Amino acid sequence: MTQVIVGDNEHIESALRRFKREVSKAGIFPDMRKHRHFETPLEKRKRKEVAKHRQSKRSFRN
Repeated sequence: MTQVIVGDNEHIESALRRFKREVSKAGIFPDMRKHRHFETPLEKRKRKEVAKHRQSKRSFRN
């Protein structure tokens, strides 16, 4: 769980900026997007197949 303690003389904008940085460092956004909707086994299989195909194309170019 990401947590930011706001200081007495700290502006809310700087605390929010620190919080966003901590959240991005922790990798919460990709995980949140992944769990946003239920994914059927068929959809998961298709997504993994597309990712595998994309990865093989990328490695083929280099």
